[in-house]
Amino acid sequence: MRSKWLTGILFLSLAVNAAVIGTIGYHYFMKQPQRGPTPCFSKGDGHLYQSLGLTDGQLEKVEPLARAFHHRMAEMKTSMEQKKDFLVDLLQRGGDADKIDILRGEMASIQDAIQKEVISHIADIKKVLDSKQQEQFFSLMRQSMTYTGTSLSTPSGGDR
Repeated sequence: MRSKWLTGILFLSLAVNAAVIGTIGYHYFMKQPQRGPTPCFSKGDGHLYQSLGLTDGQLEKVEPLARAFHHRMAEMKTSMEQKKDFLVDLLQRGGDADKIDILRGEMASIQDAIQKEVISHIADIKKVLDSKQQEQFFSLMRQSMTYTGTSLSTPSGGDR
């Protein structure tokens, strides 16, 4: 009788441990941000423009816009990363409050420039699309902007 109880308790313990480990693993991997820049045309195995059904003429207009946009975004991201590193160094050393405030202003300026670039890019892409494609485009954009994580940091740019 005792061995049956012990076996039952061991199976119960094993099931609880497996459930806890599975839950922790699931939450860990769901909170992991994507690595590297994600092009605005990427969607699963295909590309966003494939789901929009762009014509060859539209593709000829959109692809150079996308390349230029991603190039500008990469430059601004690099600049922001350098400023973040410098800010952490200043904070670690107990840097001058005025230097920190100036750096914060520069970072805010870069963030503002990023937002302006994104808005401009969206407006440029919208001009190329017909009304049905625009509906799809903005629907997909809303879906991609939905963020349900519990992390203190929200996704920025293509990192999610």
